[in-house]
Amino acid sequence: MRISELSRRGGVPVTTVKHYLREGLLPPGRPTSATQAEYGETHIRRLRLIRALIGVRGLSVGATREVLKAVSEHETDPHQVLGLVLGARPATTDDATAGKEDGGDRPEGARNAMDAADAADAAGTTDADALLAEMGWEVSKHAPARHVVTETLETLRSLGVDYDWRSLVPYAALAERTAALDLDQLADTTDPLERAERAVLLTVLLEPALLALRRLAQESESARRYGG
Repeated sequence: MRISELSRRGGVPVTTVKHYLREGLLPPGRPTSATQAEYGETHIRRLRLIRALIGVRGLSVGATREVLKAVSEHETDPHQVLGLVLGARPATTDDATAGKEDGGDRPEGARNAMDAADAADAAGTTDADALLAEMGWEVSKHAPARHVVTETLETLRSLGVDYDWRSLVPYAALAERTAALDLDQLADTTDPLERAERAVLLTVLLEPALLALRRLAQESESARRYGG
């Protein structure tokens, strides 16, 4: 296909496609003349993944380049690919420099969470460690969500709320069922780029709806228990 069709099917302007080509996010097409090239289905799938990483996850061009490079290196490993595109695993392979090699490309909150998680690991077992052990979950030590769990529980305790990791076990069981539903929706495609794009969209875009469902369920349960 020509670049105009690639633009249309990929859902981004031609100028943006050309920018991604210049930045090395998209591989070059097959030259058909001095000024034109043809593109294939792989370009469309990669373009849609780029759009998801930049437009939905909010990554910079530089961070997206690193993620795409890592995805290409691990495209036969679905677990690694999903961890990379969802931010659960660093795009760099050197753990000692993970979170630093991309400079300012990684969102500040993610960098802080990973740095704090590393510090917590060095200090000893955290609430998140205990919860993960109880659930039998296998989670990367670089996952920012680990620190979110520990920090949230520490904040609750500082405010006088008697709450520890054991209180989260029933919620973790529900999250486990939700994760199974999430992964079930990726089972009907074997293409690594398409699966990665769908994972980003379903994870990031569905999160506000899932929170909204919790609020609706709370209102309904309150009405059932306390309503007239």
